[in-house]
Amino acid sequence: MKTNTLGRTGLQISELVFGGGFVGGILLHASDEVRREAIRRALDGGINWIDTAASYGNGQSEEVVGWLLSELPEPRRPQVSTKVAVDSSGGSYLDQIRHSLTASLARLQMTRVPLLQLHNKLGDDENRLPVDELIRPAGVLDAFDALKSDGVIDHAGFTALGDPAACLAVVETGRVDTAQVYYNAINPSAGIDVPAAWYSENYQGLLHCCQARNVGVLGIRVYAAGILATGEQHGREIPVTSNADYDSERRRAEAVMNALADVSGSDSQKALRFVLDQPAVNAAVIGLAELAHLDEALAVPDMPGLGSRSQQHLRELWASDFGQTA
Repeated sequence: MKTNTLGRTGLQISELVFGGGFVGGILLHASDEVRREAIRRALDGGINWIDTAASYGNGQSEEVVGWLLSELPEPRRPQVSTKVAVDSSGGSYLDQIRHSLTASLARLQMTRVPLLQLHNKLGDDENRLPVDELIRPAGVLDAFDALKSDGVIDHAGFTALGDPAACLAVVETGRVDTAQVYYNAINPSAGIDVPAAWYSENYQGLLHCCQARNVGVLGIRVYAAGILATGEQHGREIPVTSNADYDSERRRAEAVMNALADVSGSDSQKALRFVLDQPAVNAAVIGLAELAHLDEALAVPDMPGLGSRSQQHLRELWASDFGQTA
């Protein structure tokens, strides 16, 4: 599998990253036998990175990653990134993050991780973290710098969700090494021009900003919580953007797949190929529920790109608000 340099970190990351989250859920919901087989197939297929978080299964995902990798010889173990969420009313950010990371490392059975990312959504609304809490003295970014000095992390980044202007402002500080960017064929706004009256968060310019500042990009929600992969609900379709109720997103997904009718492969393969075709995305984080989903994903890097005609069909679809305007 192709690897890319993850922004300024210099780390070589496989095009596909094994996601340890709740939506795909294979590390949380499958049997131990299936978990082991999933990791084996991922590594055999060229995946060299697992992305998890303290909040995934309330620490369960990290625990599973820890014991699965402990069974492997050290040279075969992939890189691991994890995440931390902070509370703006919870006191010292350094203390909060250090406490969370210490617990994460214990679960992961590691002494350090190459990448730690902030997991909060950004913005001034309730349940979001204002940008100033990152950039002020003794803020989140200062805490990350301290942990780098301690040698327990090498690089720091953030999940670019919430208010788009806030996400851009964090990248523009030049103080983050990576960004997890919401990018898929339902909402490609981070990397592609969309109408001004876009139906959801418009992350216009975010991927360009990351490229300009050499910030590594992990593409997240590439299947839009599975809606781009299947018409069957699995109960874990948790939206991360506004105006993303299941029925509306399902209608948009169907319109996307109609536009890509001439492209070979399954719906999930087309959705993933769309993300891998974006040069500003260094790696796509894939959530998996079954081993068959992993097998499908591993075949995508060797599949041809969508092609200019299909890309044009998608641009026309987005310009019409998924067929809602003439």
